[in-house]
Amino acid sequence: MSRIGNRVLTVPEGVTVTLNEGQITVKGPKGELSLNVDKNINVSLEDNKINVTRNSDIKTVKQMHGTTNALINNMIEGVSKGYEKGLEIVGVGYRFNPKGKVLEISAGYSHKVELNVPEGLTVDAVSATEITVKGIDKELVGKFAAEIREVRKPEPYKGKGIHYKGEHIRRKEGKKASK
Repeated sequence: MSRIGNRVLTVPEGVTVTLNEGQITVKGPKGELSLNVDKNINVSLEDNKINVTRNSDIKTVKQMHGTTNALINNMIEGVSKGYEKGLEIVGVGYRFNPKGKVLEISAGYSHKVELNVPEGLTVDAVSATEITVKGIDKELVGKFAAEIREVRKPEPYKGKGIHYKGEHIRRKEGKKASK
């Protein structure tokens, strides 16, 4: 029995949900998102309440029951509030430089790393060492933030590199600790 799949979702004011054959579209003040729904999953909309049910007890359908409910909830939250992920860079000379649809990163390499910002996302510079990735699609925001972090992962000895805001970097002692 899926607890998340059986959760009833409430559509907030200002958000409209439309159901078509196998597709759900959510429109809100920040934008529009759509999702293709599995044919064994039924989505019903009554009085601003969304109910997700399944019509089979096959294992993959049970798995998609809760996943579909969570994805619809993320879409509703994305078009109404939006998502953001903060990143910090630590190191001498390390910095972020957003230039329109290109993010330039100086991370201790002999060259600057340039990443193209995907459509639907914005990168705001809080300072030279902090940025915020914003968008309405939770998956896209998280994926692009992970790509930025992959440029220079934080290392455990000095803590240099790119990490999420509020992330704890587990530190190690160096060679001198063994003596």
